[in-house]
Amino acid sequence: MRYLIPFAESADRLSDLDVEVWDGSTPLPSVIDDVEFFVPPYTFNKEYYQPIADMPALRVVQLLTAGYEHAMHLMRPGLLLANARGVHDASTAEMALTLTLAAQRNIAGYVRNGDQGKWVRDERPSLADSRVLIVGYGSIGEAIERRLAGFEVSVTRVARSAREGVHPISEVLDLLPEADVVILITPLTEETRGLVGAGFLAAMRDGALLVNVARGPVVDTDALLVELTSGRLRAALDVTDPEPLPADHPLWSAPNTLISPHIGGQTSAFWPRGRKLIEEQIRRYEAGEPLTNLVWPA
Repeated sequence: MRYLIPFAESADRLSDLDVEVWDGSTPLPSVIDDVEFFVPPYTFNKEYYQPIADMPALRVVQLLTAGYEHAMHLMRPGLLLANARGVHDASTAEMALTLTLAAQRNIAGYVRNGDQGKWVRDERPSLADSRVLIVGYGSIGEAIERRLAGFEVSVTRVARSAREGVHPISEVLDLLPEADVVILITPLTEETRGLVGAGFLAAMRDGALLVNVARGPVVDTDALLVELTSGRLRAALDVTDPEPLPADHPLWSAPNTLISPHIGGQTSAFWPRGRKLIEEQIRRYEAGEPLTNLVWPA
């Protein structure tokens, strides 16, 4: 076996090659010594990545996640690591917009009132006329902006490095006071871990909304709780730190906070895009062509 992948449909389309399927629901094949190209199942559970350490012939690890920090500890000389850049753009951008709109218009509050048969009306901030700051302007950031285009907002873009129309991350503290909504979609790296700490949050304007569809540790949870508990800021979080969030964690009961369980990329749109990426990458590898989306070695 040269290729070990999680999708039977892709294996059927690659039937001319030595491909086997392992999606994590069955035991790992007993012999994996010859695997050159490994696609772990779509999960953040570290046990599904551990076979990387036991594959002596391995050359390529192709992830189905856009983030790759959870696999870095298993990298070694001679390996290539590719992420799923582009696969999650549509789903994660939808989630960012869903969280933003739901938080702005208090959808969770209306659902809770409805469960109790309460008809309670209030006035909420509109997304229209808002100033939105996207922190982490890669392919998903671009997809978020495309979906914001019809909502009559102004968008400011921030990335690690400056380019035309995009501010460098070094300027983010100067940009925060003008933003009504801050959407985080940065990768988790040593530079971005704890990026959104007390200083970052203090620079946000009163009443602003923080939307995190990046990774939980990008935000200092304790610092965020201080701002949420005081009522000064609001948050809509698809990711948290820790994760999964324990049932007794104070984030669950923090005021003006909406939480979803890290499901931004988990939609029907993911599967066909994920299968297409795997098949294209394997065909490239088989033909000796350069792979796309390589993230390691850097």
